[in-house]
Amino acid sequence: MHRLLAIGMVLVSATACSSNSGSTLDVPGTAPMAPRRATEPVRHDADDPALWISTQHPERSLILATDKAEREGGLYVFGLDGKIRQALTPLDRPNNVDVEYGVATADGASDIAAVTERRQQRLRLYRIPADGGALSDLAPNGLPVLAGAVGAAAEPMGVALYRRPRDGATFVIVAPKGGIADRYLWQYALTFDHSTPTLTLVRRFGHFSSAETADGDAGEIEAIAVDDERGYVYYADEQYGIRKWAADPDSPDASQELAVFGTSGYSGDREGRALALRSDGTGVLISSDQRAGGSVLRLFPRDGTAGDPHAHAERLAVPTVADETDGLDVTTTPLPGFPGGLLVMMNSGARNFLLFDWQEVEHRLTASSPPPPGPPSVPVRRAP
Repeated sequence: MHRLLAIGMVLVSATACSSNSGSTLDVPGTAPMAPRRATEPVRHDADDPALWISTQHPERSLILATDKAEREGGLYVFGLDGKIRQALTPLDRPNNVDVEYGVATADGASDIAAVTERRQQRLRLYRIPADGGALSDLAPNGLPVLAGAVGAAAEPMGVALYRRPRDGATFVIVAPKGGIADRYLWQYALTFDHSTPTLTLVRRFGHFSSAETADGDAGEIEAIAVDDERGYVYYADEQYGIRKWAADPDSPDASQELAVFGTSGYSGDREGRALALRSDGTGVLISSDQRAGGSVLRLFPRDGTAGDPHAHAERLAVPTVADETDGLDVTTTPLPGFPGGLLVMMNSGARNFLLFDWQEVEHRLTASSPPPPGPPSVPVRRAP
């Protein structure tokens, strides 16, 4: 998942950046972060959330989240109070959902949500009305993806939307359940012929640490986040690290991996990815370290260093009470009940989603940062 509202083999010219995790960041005994509230449970198996933020009426903002059951799953729409507003069912094992704003359609610019429907090997697409009302289905028959693939490689799992700033072109990036060591991700251009959406494959890209040996044995790629503004896509190679590529298929860097980071310190899989954008242009990349009973947020800077624009050393690890978090999303937009922004995390055992005050994360980041250097020391001359 991603958000621009301040409101997620062969390596070619890759910059490897190991995370700076360990005892200085993942401090034993640090109090887990507790949520402000929780959503109502879904029927079967909560998986992945995405936030839609209303710029005109923040109180009408929505949480979209999947229930990944086979044949009886669905996309659930919650209000900020955690109550279910709409259930788009049945869907056949929907996994991930993402939201994009201002997509050019036949009816003008629209906000949309994309959902992978794994067992039907297709993408579902929904329009989100400006008033935060009921979502409508833009493709009732779905949009087929991963053509020609077989087995787990034919089953869409992760999804992220990217809207290119220079021309407004919209792309969908899809990660299958299983794949090969190279060209794991599929990227499609999303266009509309009158009211009918169309997907056109524009490239396959992305390395994977180990080709699939059996279902799930080598991990997989599921969590994807896109920074529209900077033009980067980040995805989690679950048992290896976080990989960074250019999001624009026409970029001069489109064929090469830009960085690998978050390669150490995790005790669980690298799962949910999101980007918290601050009003000053800085931001925080978030990854969940998936743990039973209490997943850990691992935080990385949005931007690199002066010497290496693709260096993303881990800043902090924040324990939470969220159980085995697969997916998460975040906004820094002030919302009712969440004046510092909202972080939503999947909570597996209770089949729901936990809503945290993002400002608490920012406070922990501030507390963990070294104090700024003071003025230079000046010798004091005392009278004899």
